[in-house]
Amino acid sequence: MEAHDVGTYVAHTGTDVYGPGKVIGTDGDWRRVRFVYFVATVAVGDLRAASAREEEEVCAWLMEKAARHGGNW
Repeated sequence: MEAHDVGTYVAHTGTDVYGPGKVIGTDGDWRRVRFVYFVATVAVGDLRAASAREEEEVCAWLMEKAARHGGNW
């Protein structure tokens, strides 16, 4: 999933302000990403694959949100 398809874990290439995230939508060269701290639309070129640690952080955050609020985060 090199193109950062829906469901892949990513991080921003230029800043860690967003925290790591999970791709939740695609539109051409843009990806909608549920970051730990924000939901944002980001150009594919500004994303990189998340490290194993970052992926674990996102998974833990998503599980906590689902346990607290229900639904599919």
